[in-house]
Amino acid sequence: MKKMLKLIFISLGMLLIFSACSSQSNTSQSSKSSTEKTSSTSNMEEMNHNGMIPTNMKDAVNPKFPVGSNVILLSDHMEGMKGAKAKVVGAYSTTIYEVSYQPTTGGEVVKNHKWVVQEELKNSSTTAKKGDPVILNADHMKGMNGADAHIERAIEGTVYVVDYTPTNGDKEVKNHMWVTEDELKENNN
Repeated sequence: MKKMLKLIFISLGMLLIFSACSSQSNTSQSSKSSTEKTSSTSNMEEMNHNGMIPTNMKDAVNPKFPVGSNVILLSDHMEGMKGAKAKVVGAYSTTIYEVSYQPTTGGEVVKNHKWVVQEELKNSSTTAKKGDPVILNADHMKGMNGADAHIERAIEGTVYVVDYTPTNGDKEVKNHMWVTEDELKENNN
C-alpha cells in the first residue's frame, strides 16, 4: 500500500510539473505572439498626438494653406494618412528637419523620421544642416525626447498641423505635427 501511495504522489508531482511547464510554454508562446504584434504595429499606435506645439513657433504670414483650409494629405507618415481628408489647424514658418535618431528606449535606429522643427531641437537657437548631430526635444514618438539624432535633410518653409480622418477607418487624429506644404493639396469638395 505504501508503495502504491508513493507511486501516486510521484505521478501527481510529475503531472503538476509537466502542467506547469506546459503553462509556461503557452505563456512564452503568447508573449512571443504579443511581442510580434507590437513590433509590427503601425506608427499610429506609437505616435503621440497629445504633444504641445512649441510656444516659440512663429505663425506663417501668408501660408499656401491658411488655418481652416480643407486639404487632402499626400504623405504617408503612418497608415491611413495618404489620401485622408484633413483640416489645417496651424501653419508656422520654421526650419523643418528629417532626422534619424536612436530612441532613448533602446531598439533600432529610427531612420528618416519626418518631421521635426527647429523649435524641437535641444539647441533651438542654432539652425542645423544636413549631417549635423542634434538632440531632440520632441515627443512625437516613444523614445524620441532627448534622443541623439542627425539631420538627414533641412528645409526652410511653412509647416502645418492638421486634424484628419484616416482612410483605414481609425478614429480621427487631432493635431498631427508636422506636414509640409508639398504633402498637402487643396480639397475642393
